Amino acid sequence: MAVTRLGRNPMYQQIADALREQIVSGALAPDAKLPTEAELREQYDVSRETVRKALALLVNEGLVISARPQGHFVRRREPMVFRPQAEFRERPYSPEMDAFMTEYSGEGREPRQDIEVAIVDPPEDVAKRLRLEPGELVAVRKRVRYLDGEPSNVNDSYYPLSIVRDSEIMRPEDIGRGANEVLAELGHRQVRALDELYVRMPTPDQSHRLDLGPGTPVGVHIATGYTTEGTPVRVAVTVLPGDRSVISYERQRDVEGEDA
Repeated sequence: MAVTRLGRNPMYQQIADALREQIVSGALAPDAKLPTEAELREQYDVSRETVRKALALLVNEGLVISARPQGHFVRRREPMVFRPQAEFRERPYSPEMDAFMTEYSGEGREPRQDIEVAIVDPPEDVAKRLRLEPGELVAVRKRVRYLDGEPSNVNDSYYPLSIVRDSEIMRPEDIGRGANEVLAELGHRQVRALDELYVRMPTPDQSHRLDLGPGTPVGVHIATGYTTEGTPVRVAVTVLPGDRSVISYERQRDVEGEDA
């Protein structure tokens, strides 16, 4: 891509466009080091400020990481594939690790998660989805999940305190068989879920927990689980960084007279 002072965009944007094109095409491979600031200044005959603005733009887009004093490098992008439909499938999980830990360990990634549990007044949208009475409290399991050392998503699951009090759900640790199975043992088995997907900018708290760069949008998946009687017993809010996530849904059409 040509960079010219007669271009319609400012020079720093043109330089960023040229570098972005090399990254997308593979000319600059993952982990490759970008030219130094001095080399870019000489190549494009621009000021240090112009070069730094171009590099900052690529950093904010999640294409480049800054590792001073070594320089700038093309970010290796290994997005997490988030599969909401997998939640209710029967899978052989180990007793030591929950679904997230087991699934991504099997893909050769290095997963870990930090878990906090609290009793709180529910956010208004959660209280509405759970059909709670005014003043009714919830238990929330707040998790930050990491893949290969980088935050991959946050998952906050809310339960009416009245049905999970004194259960394993209140412990800040992995539940090998899953919180859904604990709910079932308590007499509240979920048989269906309503999924909602939103794309928006993150809240300051979400930006902090996910270590997001400026301008990075997020995908928000809200799943409300219901019992056979239609009673909502769980609201799970998963926030996914837009620069490192793929949401994958599998759909199957039921054909009359054939196995589903």
